[in-house]
Amino acid sequence: MVDVVISIVLYNNSEEQVKRTIFSILKSKLDLKVILIDNSCHDNLRNLISIDNRRIEYIFNNANFGFGRAHNVALKKSIEESVPYHLVLNPDVFFEEFVLEELYTFMKKNDDIGLIMPKVLYPDGKIQYLCKLLPTPIDLIGRRFFNFDPFKKIVEKRNEIYELRFTNYDKVMEVPNLSGCCMFLNVKYLKKTGLFDERFFMYLEDTDLSRRIHKVARTIYFPYVYVYHEYKKGSYKNFKLLRYHIDSAIKYFNKWGWFFDKERDYVNNHILAKLGYKRIKIFR
Repeated sequence: MVDVVISIVLYNNSEEQVKRTIFSILKSKLDLKVILIDNSCHDNLRNLISIDNRRIEYIFNNANFGFGRAHNVALKKSIEESVPYHLVLNPDVFFEEFVLEELYTFMKKNDDIGLIMPKVLYPDGKIQYLCKLLPTPIDLIGRRFFNFDPFKKIVEKRNEIYELRFTNYDKVMEVPNLSGCCMFLNVKYLKKTGLFDERFFMYLEDTDLSRRIHKVARTIYFPYVYVYHEYKKGSYKNFKLLRYHIDSAIKYFNKWGWFFDKERDYVNNHILAKLGYKRIKIFR
C-alpha cells in the first residue's frame, strides 16, 4: 500500500521549478505517489510523468479549478484508496531527502494529529511566519492595507501575536491555522471534516480546512525539519489575485463570523495560553 500521496496543483509553472519539487519528493524512501493536477490552459507539463511513470500521475483539468477544488481531486483518490497520509504541496517548495520520512514517522507515532506543517524558510534561509491564529477582519485588513506609517507599528505588534512570532518558531506547538504550501494530513480525519471548501477559489481555503481539522484533531507545527518555499505574495503585486483574496476573505467571514466568532476567540485564547503568552487580548 502507498504510504503517502502528494498532490501538487499546477498553473502555468515552469518545468524546471516543478522538476525541482518532484526530485525533492522522489528522494524519499517512502512508498509514495505524486499526483500533478494541472489547472493550466495547456498540458505542456504532461511529459513530467516520464521522470517516474510508476509513481507520478498527471491530471489535466483543461480549466482553472482553483487551489482547493484541484487538490480535492487527489484527496478524494486518497480516501477512496484508503491511503493513510496525504501531503498537499506547492510546486515552489523543495527540501532534503529525510523531510518526508520525519513527518511520516512523527504523524504515525501520534495518531491524534490531523495536520502537520514543518518549518518553512525562504530560499535564502529566512523563516516564513506561517503559523497563525484564526484571523479576525482586523488581522487581514490591517496586514494588507495598513502596513505603512503611522499604522505600521500597530500592524507589527498585532503580527507578533497573530503570527505567533513571540514563540521563536523553535518548538513543536499546536497551531489552528497552518499554511497550505505544505500540509501533511492524516486522511482519516478528512473523512470527519470534509475536504477543501470549494467555494474558496484561492486563499483562505487552507485556513478554513486547518480550522475544521483543529476541531477534531491536533494541528501541529513541527520545526525539526524544514522546507524551502519561494512564496511570492502574489496578491500584493497582482490586482486579479488581490480580488481573489478579498473574495475569499468575505466568504470566510460570512461562513465563520466577522466580529463575533466565539469559537475563534476561544481557540485563539486557548492557544496563546498554552504557548505562555501573558498579555492575552483578542482584537475584533
